[in-house]
Amino acid sequence: MRILLAEDDKHLNETLAYQLTSQHFTVDSCFDGEEALFYGEQNIYDVILLDRMLPYMAGTDVLTALRQKGIATPIILITALGTLSDKVTGLDLGADDYLVKPFAFEELLARIRCVSRRPHTLTVNDTFSVADISWKESECILTGPSGSCTLSKKEAALMDIFVHSLGKTLQRSTILLKVWGPDSDIEEGNLDNYIHFLRRRLKITGSTLQIKTIRGVGYSLHQG
Repeated sequence: MRILLAEDDKHLNETLAYQLTSQHFTVDSCFDGEEALFYGEQNIYDVILLDRMLPYMAGTDVLTALRQKGIATPIILITALGTLSDKVTGLDLGADDYLVKPFAFEELLARIRCVSRRPHTLTVNDTFSVADISWKESECILTGPSGSCTLSKKEAALMDIFVHSLGKTLQRSTILLKVWGPDSDIEEGNLDNYIHFLRRRLKITGSTLQIKTIRGVGYSLHQG
């Protein structure tokens, strides 16, 4: 899961990024509102953690701009402003949740899980069951009818995207941004190689799931 963390307090930003990374999230950090809007507009994140009071552009303005652009990524506003009217304003602007500082990291994790739930997956701790496979994200273990195998870091990032988007067509550009990040200069041919590796992994586990090539667009995970 890829998370955008927009927090101008350097110490808090670094602490949260470290804690989230230790929980197997991929984290992109930024420190002002203009950066947050730029990264958020890429529409590659599973959750955005957005400080309400940011330099150059307020978090609420970033939130409004993203929603006006049709970006529906779950957004959790993080702020020291905890009055009822502050919360109502944030939620009315399109936030999915509102977390008041100071907060326990365990509560943040619970709220991330809440806003990022997918109806077509069954979550047991960090294990996702889709069709005939089970995907244990923290250990990068894929299990199917014929057995299990361990995926590399990049294979795991790809698998995580596909199991959360069963039946959906994913554009190549979106996959590249989600797995390698917006600042990467990765060649597109590398994506094709990793798709090949992932297809072999699915075959090893005996799964009926197939990664189909949508010519000129991208890829889609389907039941065979």
